[in-house]
Amino acid sequence: MAILGSGIRLGDDVRTSGDARAGAGIRASENGAAPGSRGLRVGGGIRTDEIARGCLRLTSSALGGGHAPTDDDLGEFGAAAAQWARDGIPLDTVLETIHDGFRMGWSRIAADVPVDIDEGGHLVIGLLSSITRAASAAYVRELELAASEHHTSSYTAAAALLSGRATAAPARHHGIEIASDYLVAALRLSPHPDESRHDLQPETAARRTARRVRAELAACCGPEALSLLDSTGGTILVPGRPDDETVDRLVGRLSGAAEVPVTAAVGHAARDDVRDMADRVHELLDLAEHLGRGPGVYRMSDLVYEYQLMRPGDGRRQLAQLLSPLDKSPDLIRTLEVHISHDLNRQRTARQLHVHANTVDYRLKRIAELTGFDPTRASGLRPLQAALIARTLDAVG
Repeated sequence: MAILGSGIRLGDDVRTSGDARAGAGIRASENGAAPGSRGLRVGGGIRTDEIARGCLRLTSSALGGGHAPTDDDLGEFGAAAAQWARDGIPLDTVLETIHDGFRMGWSRIAADVPVDIDEGGHLVIGLLSSITRAASAAYVRELELAASEHHTSSYTAAAALLSGRATAAPARHHGIEIASDYLVAALRLSPHPDESRHDLQPETAARRTARRVRAELAACCGPEALSLLDSTGGTILVPGRPDDETVDRLVGRLSGAAEVPVTAAVGHAARDDVRDMADRVHELLDLAEHLGRGPGVYRMSDLVYEYQLMRPGDGRRQLAQLLSPLDKSPDLIRTLEVHISHDLNRQRTARQLHVHANTVDYRLKRIAELTGFDPTRASGLRPLQAALIARTLDAVG
């Protein structure tokens, strides 16, 4: 049943008038672009004012005869929205144009003939909902396809750099600009609390975390930033040589996006040296974790001494053996570790160990007697500290 009387001409020749403008004030005409649309084009030469007229036609058809939109009708709006996505037109512009078309249709019709507000309103809202869903779904599908294509290109370019196969690459590799220098970062993502939820698969929660990190990386550094990430972390490559403050801020933002603490080891390398630098920063990341360092950003300068001790051999074994006289006194080894971690502050060491400061002094004296190295003097502290590192590295293999 028609919701409005006769006198409105329905079909493809419906036109809008200047008096029927609403919302953003799109004025539709046969030959000109709508002022509110800024003349944006979508596929096939269709203009946004034609989209508005299509909305007006469907509104008139629904109110005049109660006709629901066909699949072809919805397909036209979906195709236009998909093209807009490819052209980089924001989704809010797409939806605003569609909604303006419906506002114009309602204003045009209601101004000419009486309309049953209740029944007619329900029809128009239902029609608007159908077209909004069709346009939004097509727009999102197009964005997902573009994102997937970019992710594939980014993955391929990153893999080429990390394998050393991009050293002689042209200026662009699979659509990705190859820079002359990169920040190379090894990341470790802490487990997300959602991975412990009973109503969510751990793998799903972990993948979501990795996706958020990739999205934040792109937001911070642009599409030329590359990454090979999984649910636990991976490698990122950022063009250029950002300073330490910028790198620290970036890792902080990635941690915020991941919603978990992030541990990172970073270094800079020319394009031809990216593979070797990636190996080094991943070794540095493993070292920081083996030594019990907390989340944060680590550079070679932070762990250079420890890094040199990473290589197993006679020297490292001999260093570890310096602490053999303390094997039967684990409280002495623990005191030495805590004392060093607190920059040799007796009071803080005592508080953490829940002992009196005099007890700390006594234990340090016993360490000197048993090992021959006095931890209260620089000459004795250095070999003891190296021995602790060597002992820790031996313990983890």
